[in-house]
Amino acid sequence: MRRSRIVLFALTLVLAAAGGVATAFANTQTTTTVKPQTVTVTMTEFKFKLSKTKVNTGTVVFTVVNRGKIAHDFKINGKKTVHIKPGHKAILKVVFKKKGTYAYVCTLPGHASAGMKGRLGVGVKPKPATTTTTSGGGTTPAATCTNPQTYTVNVDEYEYGFTLTPAPLACGTITFKQSNSGQIAHNFAIQDVAGATGAIINPGETTTFTVQLVPGTYTYVCLVSGHAQAGMIGSFKVSG
Repeated sequence: MRRSRIVLFALTLVLAAAGGVATAFANTQTTTTVKPQTVTVTMTEFKFKLSKTKVNTGTVVFTVVNRGKIAHDFKINGKKTVHIKPGHKAILKVVFKKKGTYAYVCTLPGHASAGMKGRLGVGVKPKPATTTTTSGGGTTPAATCTNPQTYTVNVDEYEYGFTLTPAPLACGTITFKQSNSGQIAHNFAIQDVAGATGAIINPGETTTFTVQLVPGTYTYVCLVSGHAQAGMIGSFKVSG
């Protein structure tokens, strides 16, 4: 009996010691938590500004803030925010598993071509987007204007369409005078043409911009959210 008690006591000591070692070992272990990277995206008409242009692989939390006057969104690596109203913001969490250059864009009609696009580097320096000289947003090299003219085109905008006068157009220096005869705000923008984005104007207002156009086919659009889908989009040809 006494021997059994001794054995039991010894076994208890061994178990206690083992438990102490296990506890001490567990206490020495630390859990490493990798915090998500954060990037602030500021949107205006018609551009993005990112607080960082390069991040590491892993989870990135984008805080997307709309400082513009119309709705925009932000899409990258297959994920997209909702349409963000002016003065509002949204959070977008994206996981980047591979190094590379990732394109981001505003998906609303006409916004990307007006300048709302760019590239984020993940583990690498972002590569600039390739540019192609185009003829009015097409894919062929720009033509030469052999007989340039200087004149004004009146653009009447309304719910939901445009009327351009005169039409068709000739190449040269063209002033587009947009007038809003509708009941809500509109604008007129020619895609893929620098400086060809008219201001958003209220009913009864007018505004102008002047650009030089070479022969080709051009697409125009109202950049106010939802207006292009409602019919405010079209194209015109410029002769040489």
